[in-house]
Amino acid sequence: MAELLHAWGYAVDTAADGVEALEYLNRSLPRAVLTDIRMPRMDGLQLLERIRQRYGSLPVLVLTGQGSKEAVIECLRLRASDYIEKPIRGEELKPRLADLLRTGTEEAEPDVDVPGFVGTSAMAQQVRTLVQQVAPTTASVLITGESGTGKEVVARLIHAQSPRRDRTFLAINCSAIPESLMESEIFGHEKGAFTGALERRAGCFELAEGGTLLLDEIGEMPLATQAKLLRVLEDRRLRRLGSKQEIAVNVRVLAATNRPPAEAVEAGQLRGDLYYRLNVFHLHLPPLREHKEDMPALAAALLRQLNQRHGRAVVEIAPEVLRQFAAYSWPGNVRELRNTLERAVILAMGPRLEPQHLAEDFGTAPTAAPSPTGDDIVPVPLGATVDEGERLLILKTLARERNNKTRTAERLGISLKTLQNKLKEYTAKGLAG
Repeated sequence: MAELLHAWGYAVDTAADGVEALEYLNRSLPRAVLTDIRMPRMDGLQLLERIRQRYGSLPVLVLTGQGSKEAVIECLRLRASDYIEKPIRGEELKPRLADLLRTGTEEAEPDVDVPGFVGTSAMAQQVRTLVQQVAPTTASVLITGESGTGKEVVARLIHAQSPRRDRTFLAINCSAIPESLMESEIFGHEKGAFTGALERRAGCFELAEGGTLLLDEIGEMPLATQAKLLRVLEDRRLRRLGSKQEIAVNVRVLAATNRPPAEAVEAGQLRGDLYYRLNVFHLHLPPLREHKEDMPALAAALLRQLNQRHGRAVVEIAPEVLRQFAAYSWPGNVRELRNTLERAVILAMGPRLEPQHLAEDFGTAPTAAPSPTGDDIVPVPLGATVDEGERLLILKTLARERNNKTRTAERLGISLKTLQNKLKEYTAKGLAG
């Protein structure tokens, strides 16, 4: 494989397994990763999960066994950029790899993920108008909205419609980067700057030079790093860790968060001065439940893209399926709709999606909350502190979601990292019960 890619003109490095691949990624960030699934020590799916946690949208193409539907579904769940069945044919791999690399550090087919502006509702039209207005400028944009509403896709559209469209777009998830590595990831480091820094490494600003950098979940960035980020935004210069020299940078910075930023500022998680610096232009994305009239057009657009990706010809959605979609609350928003359709497209063998192609438990979340019962009420004693009320709400929600932390975080409107930090704090204080 490496020899074939070399023959096509690519610079290629190889790793024996997932562990060795992660060690390489700690030193140098490639434009894409090709990985097998079955490997010693750490398999390809574990590697993909680690890459998504730490390196966001770095393109990953997974090589799967022929006819392994379970592996394909798992690849999609972990947001593989693409997959290809073995045995690998050069005439198939070459164009797929070219498509993957065409957008640089972007994911392949980024419009597949959450095209949240398809439709004729007033909300969809307003988002499109605001994107068109701000894209040609150099203004920083703060994008807010629930998880899955399409914040990263908005950022990609802003970049695509800007004068920087031919340069790099780089997205990083601040909640997925360990605090000890945050400054190195963003600003870069020199050889010997800290234990394990075996060579110089460029940070996100340098990697995105001339282009656009999206800082997703900005409220999860440590306050000390926020202070350094503010200085870079003001001075347009940065200093790698361990360096005495400053470097001029030309990067447009966009930021996103699924939590109301004013609340994060009040809670001390987001610096007020950084908030005001980033909030030159605020763009809020509504949840899917607030513009369900766009559902048919949105589902049709997703279906066309998924057909192309998976080589299917599904052209119609059964009326009963659309009725189920309309009655559902979509807590995961457009991302959940895309995942639902993708699973159905994989299972459908004909031109129409039927109810049997949906997951058995689909639609269990009601559109409107029922009248509260004893299980739905969180009793807070009179005189309890706000922190205590928050703890009771988190633990009650976690119990209702059967200890599923991802769903709990989505229900509470906070990031998974914030939830995990809260639970660690409660455990340390003996308050987790």
